[in-house]
Amino acid sequence: MRSNRTDANAGQAMTKQVLRLESSRFHGTGGESAGNRSDGFRPAFLDTDTGAVYLSRFGDGRPAPFHLLDGLPDELVLQRNASGRVHAVKPSVVSGFVRAGRFYNRDEAARAVAEIH
Repeated sequence: MRSNRTDANAGQAMTKQVLRLESSRFHGTGGESAGNRSDGFRPAFLDTDTGAVYLSRFGDGRPAPFHLLDGLPDELVLQRNASGRVHAVKPSVVSGFVRAGRFYNRDEAARAVAEIH
């Protein structure tokens, strides 16, 4: 599976800062939540080590409308801050979207949305 991350971020833990960089890179395209929500995409994460896909959730389990690390399972978490919020998850975790049961990385989602419109 191809990653969304730039070469500079490849192999690094997924953090809120990495998510911000990705969102900035895909701003205005179907590679960000605001650009694909109306086409049925839901923010999600893929663990490339296991192939498991996790929908983005708030810490209390409610579905999140954008990428959040707090709802990911403990086995992916590398570090939490003093208040218990997730600070970093495994480098094998990739952000993307789920639509009709399929995971799309950000590049794939951007292309799919462009083809729809």
